[in-house]
Amino acid sequence: MQRSIGELLAHHDVFRGLSMPDLDLVAGCGHNAVFEAGQYLFRESEPAETFYVVREGRIALEMFVPDRGPLVVDTVETGDITGVSWLFPPYRWQFDGRAVELTRVVSFDGACLRRKCDADPRLGYELMKRFAMVISRRMSSAHVRLADLYGSARAR
Repeated sequence: MQRSIGELLAHHDVFRGLSMPDLDLVAGCGHNAVFEAGQYLFRESEPAETFYVVREGRIALEMFVPDRGPLVVDTVETGDITGVSWLFPPYRWQFDGRAVELTRVVSFDGACLRRKCDADPRLGYELMKRFAMVISRRMSSAHVRLADLYGSARAR
């Protein structure tokens, strides 16, 4: 039996506990998408108009470093969310996001969700608190990874 996007979100850490009407509002901005291994979901500096809930697969978050090429700063896996740049002007991606393997996501239209949050500030505040947790976890993960890379570079 295939579940609706709202039902899928109800079991996701970030959305768990939201009312069904709120889940339906959020789900109304989403659709399923599939990315092949090596395919980019988004590119640094391009408009950030979406965010993704990873249903299955893995996404590398990369930044380009001159003389080194792409550097993986974090990895997003099944059950994670990627793409918080849709929340903050100027709505531009900070990293590249590349599927490492076949990846199935729910892709959300950020402008659609911003409009719904503007119309319902209670929902907007609730989602902002939840996405702040995602940002905090991502920053901690990137900090550890960069410290690891910096330590490795100093040891050479």
